[in-house]
Amino acid sequence: MEGTIFSLIPAVLMLLLVLLTRNIYISLGAGIIIGALFIHQFAILDSLKEIVTSFSSIFVSEGAPNIGNLLLLGFLLLLGIMTAFLQASGGSRAFGQWMIHRVKTRTGSQAMTGVLGLIIFIDDYFNSLAVGQIARPLTDRHRVSRAKLAYLIDSTSAPVTVISPISSWGAYIIGILGGLLATNGITDIQPLEAFVQMIPLNFYALGAVLLVFIVAYFKLDIGPMRKHEKRAMETGELVDPEQKNIPGDLGNKITSHEKGKIYHLLVPIIVLIAGTVAAMVYTGIIESGENVTILTIFSNTNVNLSLFIGGVAAVLTALLFHVSQTKPKASTPKVFIEGIKTMLPAIYILVLAWMIGSIISTLETGQYLAELVSNASISASMLPLLFFLISGFMALATGTSWGTFGIMLPIAAEVAAATDATVLLPSLAAVLAGSVFGDHCTPISDTTILSSTGAGSNHIDHVLTQLPYAVLAAIAASIGYLLVGLTNQVWLPLLITLIIIIVVSIFLNFISKTSTSKNRS
Repeated sequence: MEGTIFSLIPAVLMLLLVLLTRNIYISLGAGIIIGALFIHQFAILDSLKEIVTSFSSIFVSEGAPNIGNLLLLGFLLLLGIMTAFLQASGGSRAFGQWMIHRVKTRTGSQAMTGVLGLIIFIDDYFNSLAVGQIARPLTDRHRVSRAKLAYLIDSTSAPVTVISPISSWGAYIIGILGGLLATNGITDIQPLEAFVQMIPLNFYALGAVLLVFIVAYFKLDIGPMRKHEKRAMETGELVDPEQKNIPGDLGNKITSHEKGKIYHLLVPIIVLIAGTVAAMVYTGIIESGENVTILTIFSNTNVNLSLFIGGVAAVLTALLFHVSQTKPKASTPKVFIEGIKTMLPAIYILVLAWMIGSIISTLETGQYLAELVSNASISASMLPLLFFLISGFMALATGTSWGTFGIMLPIAAEVAAATDATVLLPSLAAVLAGSVFGDHCTPISDTTILSSTGAGSNHIDHVLTQLPYAVLAAIAASIGYLLVGLTNQVWLPLLITLIIIIVVSIFLNFISKTSTSKNRS
C-alpha cells in the first residue's frame, strides 16, 4: 500500500479521531497501528515489529544513539526544571506583578507576545519555548487563556523563521534553493536573492503574523477560542479544568517564594537565550570549515545541541538563585521532580508524533501526493495555488514542514521551470507557505507540540482553537496565489491577501459583538 491512495488513510484517520475524541494519545496510537498494518498487509507480527522499530529508532538509529532526538528530549526536561525553579524562586510572580503595571490591558499582553515572536526569529523550537517562558507570567495575570497564548506563539514562530534568512529555517531553505537553481540551469539569480524575493510571496506566513495582531487588537475570538477566552475572563481558569496533565503547566504544585525578584526570572531566561545563540554560532562555525559566513553558520548549526547547552546553563543559574534564597518554600529535589513531571505529557506526544511520522514516511504518503502534482497537466497560472494546497495537505498529513520542503521544493522547481519560468519563485514560495499552513493545522507537528508546551496549554485545545485562524489566513493566501498566477504581479496579490484578512476579521468582530449584545439583551 506504499505510495498509493491508501497511504493517506492512517493520517486521515488520526485527524478524524483528534476531532471526534479530543484524545491525542488514542488518535496517534490508532494512526500508528493502522499504518503499521498497512505497511505489512495486516501481518500482525511484522506490524508489531514495525511499531517497535519506529519507537526504538527515536533513540537508537543504525546502531548508534540518535543524539539529536535525545538532546531535544533532554532540553524539554531542562525547560520543565527551569520553569519549576522560576516559580519556586518567586521570579515568575514578581515579573508578572511588575509587568502588569506597565502592560495594563489584555490586548497589550497579547500584542507583546506577538512582538516577542517577531524578535526571537532564530529558530522555531527556540521561539516556541522561549516566548512562552517570557510571556506566560504576564498573560496569566491578564487572564489570557493558555489556548490563546499557544496560538499567539505558534503563529509567530514558524511564520517568522520561514521568512527570515538568518534563521535555521532560512539557512536550510537557501541551501535547497542553491541546488535547485543549479539543477535547473538558472544562473541569473543567486539563492539568497531568490529567498529575499520570495519573502513578499509567502502570503500565508505574512497573513498569519498580521492576524496575530488583529486578534489581539479586536479581541477576535472565533470558534472554540471564544469558549476558552470567556472562561478565562469570567472565572480566571486559564485551561479547561477537566483537562489533566497539561504539558508545561505546574499549577499550584510548587509554592512561590514571597521575596522573589524579577531577576530570578529574567536572568535565567537571558542565560538560556545567550547560551543557545552562542552555541548555535559556535557549532555553526565549527561545521562550516573555512567557508564561514552568516548563512553557513545557521545552515550548519546544531540546533538541538545548542538548545541543550543553553538549557543546562539556564537551569544551573536558576538553581543557584533558588539555593541562595533564605528558607526556600520548595525543596530542591521536589522542584526537579515536579519540573520533569510537567514535561512528560509533551514528551509522550512528541514521541508518538515521531513514531507516526516514521510510519507515514514508510508508507510514502508524501511521495504519493508529490506524484499527483508531477503527473497532472495543469495550466502554469494555477501552479502557485496548486503547490500551496498540496504542500499544506502534505504537511498536515506528515506533520513536518522541513520534510515537505525537501519533497515539494524540487518538484515545484522542476515543474515551474519546464512550464513557465515566471511562476518559479511564486511556486517555491507557495510550497513554503503551504508547509507552514499544514504545520499549523496538524497535531503531530513538532512546532505545534512545543507551542502548546511553551504556553502550558492542552495540546488538542491548541490545535482546535488555532485551526479557524489558520484556515482564514489560508483562504486569503489561496486567493493571493491565484492572482499571482493570473497577473504575474507580487505586491498587488499580497495587498489583496492582507486586505481580505483585515476585512474578514472586522466582519467577524462585528458579528461577534452583535451576537453578544443580543444575548445580553
